[in-house]
Amino acid sequence: VGKRALPAVAVTDPDPVAMVRVSARPGDVILAVAPASDTAVRSVMRRAPAWGTTTVWIGNGPRPPAGAADHVLWLDDPDPRLPATGRFVLLYHLLWELTHVCFEHPGLLSTSAPECTEEVCVTCSDEGRLAEVIAPRAAADGRALVRTAAGEELVDTLLVEPVATGDLVLVHAGSAITRLDEDGA
Repeated sequence: VGKRALPAVAVTDPDPVAMVRVSARPGDVILAVAPASDTAVRSVMRRAPAWGTTTVWIGNGPRPPAGAADHVLWLDDPDPRLPATGRFVLLYHLLWELTHVCFEHPGLLSTSAPECTEEVCVTCSDEGRLAEVIAPRAAADGRALVRTAAGEELVDTLLVEPVATGDLVLVHAGSAITRLDEDGA
């Protein structure tokens, strides 16, 4: 309740490869809940990179081979009743919560960042850039327009709200992570 819904397609076709092939678009996420022995799911996961999709495989028992999916959430317990237990549901809820963290902090998903050309990736480093708020809530998704040494950019300010024009913030990976006093503290 109160969380953003995602468009989804449940694949129940006897030939899931054909169904996913026509349903998936580049940028989609294919989520499978199945044992590693499910050959149809293995076939979908194998083809997914060619379709431009990201794959998540949730299951239990023997694990799928390394690299079978982009992300694997697995319980090693082979009990076929496991999907009905709290441990399995916990995996689902973990994925649900992480997905909604990304929705609530859109700067985490920013694709406008330049590609890494330096020896150390700015997104992966412990880099923080000083920015001045130009317009709070400048974008429909709640991001603020800020000015940095590199120019103007939209950043997620949900961690430091409310912000006002002229506020100084420290920006890391597309998100304002703290507000700063005029003296830099």
